[in-house]
Amino acid sequence: MTTMRWLLASGVTLAALVVSPAVSAEVVRLVDEDGVIHLTNEPCQPRYARLAAALCPSATVAPDAPVASPPPPSAGPARLAREIQATAARHGVDPRLVEAVIRVESSGDPGAVSPKGAVGLMQLMPARAAALGVRDAFDPVANLDGGIRHLRDLLARYDGNLSLALAAYNAGEAAVRAHRGIPPYPETREYVRKVLALYGAERAPARLPQPQPGRLPL
Repeated sequence: MTTMRWLLASGVTLAALVVSPAVSAEVVRLVDEDGVIHLTNEPCQPRYARLAAALCPSATVAPDAPVASPPPPSAGPARLAREIQATAARHGVDPRLVEAVIRVESSGDPGAVSPKGAVGLMQLMPARAAALGVRDAFDPVANLDGGIRHLRDLLARYDGNLSLALAAYNAGEAAVRAHRGIPPYPETREYVRKVLALYGAERAPARLPQPQPGRLPL
C-alpha cells in the first residue's frame, strides 16, 4: 500500500475558488482562509458556500457553517488498513480484495481524481457516490464504505464471479451485460488482470477468457 497523500495548500492565505485543470468539471477546488484545500463535487452545500460564492451566488451561508477539511496527517496507512479490515468485515468482503482494488484504482490516495471524474480511494464516480449515499467521496471512510458496498453488490449480482464483478466495477454493469462477459476494452481487461494478480497471483489467469454468449444477470 503506498503512502497516502493528504492534500494541503502551501503558501496560500486568501480564500479562493479554482477549478483544477486535471479535475472533471464536476469537482471543484476550494481554498479557505487558512490555505487548506477542499475538493468537492457539491460546492453549493452550506459548508462550502462562502468559499464558492462565485459559483453559488444565491446559496445561503449558515452562520459559522463548518467547512470540511482533509483528514489529519495522522490518518495514515496504518489507520487506513484498520478501516479496510473493519469495513470489509462489516460488509462481508475479503479485505485483501479491497486492498487490491484500492491499489489499482488510486494507489491508496484518498485525494485521487481520474480524468473521467472518479474520486477517492475506490474511485467513485459522482453519480455512483450519490446512489450509494456518499456525500463526500474525498472522505476516505465514506469512500471505503460506499465502494465496498458497491463491490459486495456486484459480487452478489454475478454469483461470486470475481472477474465479472471487477469488470463491472471498472466498465459498468451495462457494458458487461452488452458483451455477455468481460468487455473487450483493453483498459478493463488490464484492470481485471491487475486486481486478480494483486489479490492472489496463483489464482490470476495469464490471459482473460474472451466473452462468450450466455445468460448473465440483468
